[in-house]
Amino acid sequence: MSASPSVPLPVSAPVRPPAQAELLDFVRRTAADAELISSLPLDPEGRTWVRLEGPGGSEAWLIGWPPGTGTGWHDHAESVGAFHTASGELKENSLAARLPADGWKTLELSDGVDRERRLTAGKGRSFGRHHVHEVLNDSPDEHAISVHAYYPPLPQIRRYSRTGQVLRLEHVERPEDWQ
Repeated sequence: MSASPSVPLPVSAPVRPPAQAELLDFVRRTAADAELISSLPLDPEGRTWVRLEGPGGSEAWLIGWPPGTGTGWHDHAESVGAFHTASGELKENSLAARLPADGWKTLELSDGVDRERRLTAGKGRSFGRHHVHEVLNDSPDEHAISVHAYYPPLPQIRRYSRTGQVLRLEHVERPEDWQ
């Protein structure tokens, strides 16, 4: 009996997480899907959302924003992300400062760290880990709809309150709190 030659087993390529640019491309393409965008049920009182299948194992959401609604100050912890406005306009207030990941409850922010962006339909942006921001639909009468993607899927969201230059960690949400 002769030995058969060994055949190497195929090696699967390691899964590469999606980069911020890939997340931005995904939310841009998804926001351009008029049929999907029009399928989102809109509520005049509160935000509505539908979970989507994001690229490379990312978490993605289609979100409807009634006039006057927003997220409050928050970050997405270790996740990178992107969002794109499909209809209406969103305002993003953010901090141009990297905050410590842990070990604090209250921080006094330096002058000049505040940034504001207006994201009209067809505009979007990506962001890195620990990006602290709030997203608002400050229109008095028009809904906005946007697409968001995060990688890794959101392990937590840290919620903050802000008074002047003082940022305070209020609580930490886990996926079971919003799914």
